Amino acid sequence: MSDTSGIREHMEIIGADDAHIGTVDHVDGGRIKLTKTDRGAAGQHHYLPVAMVDGVEGDKVRMSFKGELVSQFWETDGPAA
Repeated sequence: MSDTSGIREHMEIIGADDAHIGTVDHVDGGRIKLTKTDRGAAGQHHYLPVAMVDGVEGDKVRMSFKGELVSQFWETDGPAA
């Protein structure tokens, strides 16, 4: 998905299996920045590539992979402060 105009702050990010992955902080270039306060974030911002977005459905961003695989695709911006 190249059009990120439908992705907004605080949207839920879900996997292809409807599993919760995170919450959008904002779109940062070709990546979605996730909030660091979401469960599983361990106090760090994580980023997911926009290229892996399968679609925007209402207030949710659906990724093209299962939720359990998220750690294989996200990047961090450094250690938790």
